[in-house]
Amino acid sequence: MIRVCFVCLGNICRSPTAEGIMQHLVREAGLSHLIEVDSAGTEAYHLGERADERSRATARRRGVTLESRGRRFDAEDFERFDYVLAMDDENLARLHRRARSDAERAKTVLLRRFDPDARADARADAGAYASAGAEADASVPDPYYGGASGFEDVFDICDRACRGLLEHIRREHGLA
Repeated sequence: MIRVCFVCLGNICRSPTAEGIMQHLVREAGLSHLIEVDSAGTEAYHLGERADERSRATARRRGVTLESRGRRFDAEDFERFDYVLAMDDENLARLHRRARSDAERAKTVLLRRFDPDARADARADAGAYASAGAEADASVPDPYYGGASGFEDVFDICDRACRGLLEHIRREHGLA
């Protein structure tokens, strides 16, 4: 079994969106028996809560259901998951600080590493990303305090990145 975990700050917007999209793609590909998908937050702000209603509504309009409940990413999760995908540099840094080995750090990367548009977005937003020190990859923006269009944008970004991730997993693990 290949195990994937998406991680953001509170586990109610970005990571549940990525989780729901990836589960949908895995089901469509007929790989549910080979790939397990989950999500978590680096903080415990929303334990047991459903994904933000705006995330759920956006996903519903796109034919994706967000079923997860908020939970915190714990040290044991590094052992459980083969891929740990952070939504932004801040959460990536938090995960890297919690990692107990180089191997745990190596499997923890930004989700947008698998988004073919990430480099173009990073160049377009050079001022914001350059100051954050992220030139090669872009973050998935947090839509929580924004309007509805932010949730649409996050869905599109997660969809592209999850499609790229699934292709990577298929290639790396020889899945048809």
